[in-house]
Amino acid sequence: MQGAVNGGACGLGQFCGINQISIVMSFQHQKIVIAGGTSGIGLATAKRMAAGGAAVTITGRNPEKLKAAEKEGLRAVRVDSKDRVALDAFFSELGPVDHLVVAISGSKGMGEFAGLSLDILREGFAEKLWPQLETVQAALPSIVAGGSITLITAISSVLSRPGTSGLAAINGALEIMVPILAQELKTIRVNAVSPGLVDTPWWDFLPEEQKPGVFAQWTSGIPAGRVAKPEEIADVVAFLAGNAYMTGKVVACDGGLS
Repeated sequence: MQGAVNGGACGLGQFCGINQISIVMSFQHQKIVIAGGTSGIGLATAKRMAAGGAAVTITGRNPEKLKAAEKEGLRAVRVDSKDRVALDAFFSELGPVDHLVVAISGSKGMGEFAGLSLDILREGFAEKLWPQLETVQAALPSIVAGGSITLITAISSVLSRPGTSGLAAINGALEIMVPILAQELKTIRVNAVSPGLVDTPWWDFLPEEQKPGVFAQWTSGIPAGRVAKPEEIADVVAFLAGNAYMTGKVVACDGGLS
């Protein structure tokens, strides 16, 4: 679940003995595409990598969000990741790419199974699973040897919490492909970040006054004791893209939620 089960602090710098600045600087002069990079985790990742000297291009569908990203100095291109023809044209025009981050999200599919509309669940797959896979497949001819693909999934894939079976199916389908794609592609590293609870626009379906209570309910029993910032998830994305020996892995950053 990207949002309700999508993020947390993970102390990656301490775990790896690597500070955040060194991770960012490893992207100097590299070309990076962040699909779904106009808000939340995708936007935080774009800013982090651009700050390290990377040439970052973000894609999305919302014109206002794209313009806002451009005002922050990011190159933003309107691309619908459900449109394979548009994706093929975008990557063909862009040329070689060092790293691809796929932060395309979706909010449909939540609810206990007995009352869950399977039509809505199908829409959930169409909203996140298929656009992520279409983006990856369209990008493959452009990603250079030694480059990487990093998917953003969600900790709902393993959480086993009532009301999240649909979200688990969507995110689990992506995660189960990661080690297989790493074997098939070999010269391109493939990983995923599985966030827990993150304060992103994913939660905008809730009235603003309800968010603190919902966040408190989700975080009261977890070790981190709080909601994650998008920038903390971006740290993990940067690590996976920047470490040349990381491939085939799904890394949870959920504050201990799972």
